[in-house]
Amino acid sequence: MSHHSLHSSSRQQPSNYRQGCSGFQQLHRRDALLVGSLGALGISLGDLFQFRAAADERANSAFNSQSAKGVLPERIKSIIQLNLGGGFPQHESFDPKPEAPLEYRGAFGVVKTNNGDIFSDNLPKTASVADKITVLRTLVGKVPDHGLATYHLSTGYTPTAVIDYPSMGSILSHELGPRGILPPYIAIPKRNAFTGNTGFLPSSYGVFEIGDDPAKGKNFKVRDFSLPQGLSLDRFQRRNAARELIEKRIRATEAEPATLDTMDGFYAKAYAVLTSPEAQRAFSFEGESEETFALYGSEVTGKVRAPDNKFHPKGLAERLIIARRLVEAGTRFVTIDYGAWDCHVDVKKCCDDFMAPLDHAIAGLVTDLDRRGLLDTTLFWVTSEFGRTPKINKDSGRDHHARCYSMLLAGGGFQRGLIYGASDSVANEPARDALPLEDLLYTIYHGLGIDADKELVAFGTRPIEIIKDGKLVPALLS
Repeated sequence: MSHHSLHSSSRQQPSNYRQGCSGFQQLHRRDALLVGSLGALGISLGDLFQFRAAADERANSAFNSQSAKGVLPERIKSIIQLNLGGGFPQHESFDPKPEAPLEYRGAFGVVKTNNGDIFSDNLPKTASVADKITVLRTLVGKVPDHGLATYHLSTGYTPTAVIDYPSMGSILSHELGPRGILPPYIAIPKRNAFTGNTGFLPSSYGVFEIGDDPAKGKNFKVRDFSLPQGLSLDRFQRRNAARELIEKRIRATEAEPATLDTMDGFYAKAYAVLTSPEAQRAFSFEGESEETFALYGSEVTGKVRAPDNKFHPKGLAERLIIARRLVEAGTRFVTIDYGAWDCHVDVKKCCDDFMAPLDHAIAGLVTDLDRRGLLDTTLFWVTSEFGRTPKINKDSGRDHHARCYSMLLAGGGFQRGLIYGASDSVANEPARDALPLEDLLYTIYHGLGIDADKELVAFGTRPIEIIKDGKLVPALLS
């Protein structure tokens, strides 16, 4: 039995405790509309190409004006975003405060990084690759609300009732297009409902949700990326030939040639993906070694028992391995969510449950990208919509805090081994080098070769900057 098939039915089992505010646990339809998710709930393979063929650019009139900066260098070819939804605790991760009183520093100690700083002792593996990563300790958000803050992280804007803004993945699809046969923007296994999607851009730039979880191992099967059951490749090719013959006869009558041209493009793209060995390999574990699964922490469990009274791996390792394979095959933006970090109650138990698999997976992906020569051109970006309050509350948890929190970057031309910014003595406010979220997004776009001052035109007449009021942060770049 291969390594990745082990525990395939037991990964990511629900824990035997509930935590988090109700707005994070369940997204109601009304909330989805507020954060810009109207009608944009992900697209299938068929939708992807059909929308590309049929999207009415005249109705959307979304286009780029010429950048005043000219052509920017494209240092980042792909992004892997690992989103820690719910509000990742900075004290228990990248910004511990060992000298603070107990009600601030929490239950965990510290570990020394290999470049002389300290992380929480929840992250010993990550500390061992600190010379290859960039830690940001002074992110500044705008609002401590899950939906609004996640939308802000994804788009650079807070939601309004007037304009729905496109997410970063959709901007990349629009500005840069596909890089190879695979969709440029993919969510594993599905997108976060709070992020919004294409906004005022056409639906053709939406996210492709793979619809299944790589944690299932050998039983993992991507939606729409395989032939129907019982249909062989040979039979599929015969059907395709028959369709072409019928269309040629219809063309002879010159019946709606424009429609046939549109469908020709759709079928050709869908057929190319379904029959592409490269696409099939990218969505599989073919050729992955046992050592690679161990490197990513495939068998690492949390310290909290599931309802069956057992400890289970979380499946993050497998998701990140598939993400790496996708960027190798040309996908530009892959996004993954992990964990339930809305720890209003018992922040220690939350960390005991989710931190160890996260620690191994972060270090594993960074190491693997570096070994493969992909770290310079791939940005691994560990995000959260905000952090947690400095003081532990009466329920032994931490509440929402957007004024100062942490993120991790690795690769993509960002300065390796850098700890950027410093928070105050309890991680309540930036003490130096405050980093507004807009500035970070602006700097990432710059690395992608996209001028974030560029205007997209919404509704045919309204110019809107990709990022409003952001600026480049040169100190982050190598």
